[in-house]
Amino acid sequence: MAGWAGAGAVAAGFVAIVLGSFIVDEVLHLLGVYPPWSEPLYDTKLLVLATAYRAVITLGGGWLTARLAPRTPMRYVQILAGLGLLGGIAGIAGAATHQPSLGPLWYPIAVAVTGPPAALWGGSLLSRR
Repeated sequence: MAGWAGAGAVAAGFVAIVLGSFIVDEVLHLLGVYPPWSEPLYDTKLLVLATAYRAVITLGGGWLTARLAPRTPMRYVQILAGLGLLGGIAGIAGAATHQPSLGPLWYPIAVAVTGPPAALWGGSLLSRR
């Protein structure tokens, strides 16, 4: 049963990260901070902002995964971080093949590099209690 519970913990952390990032993105689009979804984002300050809140949201996803994990929470957080790294690599590849239409290449690289450590840090916060 721990296998399913662990998979659920990873899935919950993943969904929290994706949903949290989308919600913040959508709010920033609705407020006019970001351009419409159909336009690429090139503003460096806004991309730094996006990188920062994605790192915080990913930290929360790592914490949630550790919180829901049945045993050895950091093992499941490491799986979450690995999935994030794979997704980040896919994002880099996609952006690299669609330059410059998807915005600057440094942004998906920054997300891929900051995501796994943020998830691991979030998971480690729970074990420090």
